[in-house]
Amino acid sequence: MSHTWQREVPEQGFTQRIIGDLGAALAAGGVVIGDRLGLYRTLAAGPMRPLELAQQTGTAARYVEEWLRGQAAGGYVEYDPSTQEYRLTPEQAQALADPAGIPGAFALVLGALLAQPRVEAAFRTGEGIGWHEHDRQVFDGWARLQESLYASALVLDWLPALHGVTAKLRRGATVADIACGHVVATILMAKAYPASRFVAFDNHPDSVATARARVEAAGLTDRITVTESWGQTFGGGPYDLVTTFDALHDQGDPVGLARHIHDQLAADGTWMIVEPAAGASVRENLTPIGRLYYALSIYLCVPNALAQEGGHSLGAQAGEEPIRRVVATAGFGHLRTASRTELTVVYEVRHA
Repeated sequence: MSHTWQREVPEQGFTQRIIGDLGAALAAGGVVIGDRLGLYRTLAAGPMRPLELAQQTGTAARYVEEWLRGQAAGGYVEYDPSTQEYRLTPEQAQALADPAGIPGAFALVLGALLAQPRVEAAFRTGEGIGWHEHDRQVFDGWARLQESLYASALVLDWLPALHGVTAKLRRGATVADIACGHVVATILMAKAYPASRFVAFDNHPDSVATARARVEAAGLTDRITVTESWGQTFGGGPYDLVTTFDALHDQGDPVGLARHIHDQLAADGTWMIVEPAAGASVRENLTPIGRLYYALSIYLCVPNALAQEGGHSLGAQAGEEPIRRVVATAGFGHLRTASRTELTVVYEVRHA
């Protein structure tokens, strides 16, 4: 039996690809260091030499010098050999110096990799690893990444793309945010729609505690309630809107969750499912984005789902058809793609 192997990645020497990947893997730590020590934020003010940056950040010049060289080699900062100064372009500054920027994603990756021994063991046993068992960098990094991904898209694009939802939110709707994490999305919605009330649910006690603190800091305790609950057992309906942000594919029993949402959703309500963008086949996902999502899925999504009752795991690159089957099995009669970006897809689900 013959096989035709499809090359889906740009042509380059395999050794060069390995070298690039090794450099990128180690560079993740450099991004987190630059973020936590304020190196990016300080450099965003203008071109500097290593000693100047070190003095302004209270760090050791020799370390900063090596860090800057590595950042320049990776294209994360710019270097001027005539002045021996380093700087951030506006695009680099927006991505790296903003508190809600990309460094949170690197912290998430570093935190996920700390589970390497347990993930390796899980390959042999088939057992799961619960979300709560990961390093705190995973939770904090994911929240920061959500802030970057959701900041403008959620209110300006995704919610308006749902039929009739923004009108309800303006008038005053009841909303349930399932697997809310650090309530990044819940707070964004609450700030945009002050007439509506929100209940955020999560089964991770530490995330619930953080979420409550964030709600209090935002001055929204009168409109956001954070409750510790599994997605299959939350109450308080009927809700005009139920949201799951990058959470459905993490469920060990996605159909059970969908059925419970079906029961808690108002007759004319909407379930907004936000998921990682994925193609309809494995081949379509053999891209740099697919590679990232598959890698995160190995460490976070599949183990989390397999740690729950149900034994099912959609994975981060499930795509539309498996999700369509889940919602149809749960009794929903309507699913459509409401919005799509390179990284994210938003589905609108209704009773009919």
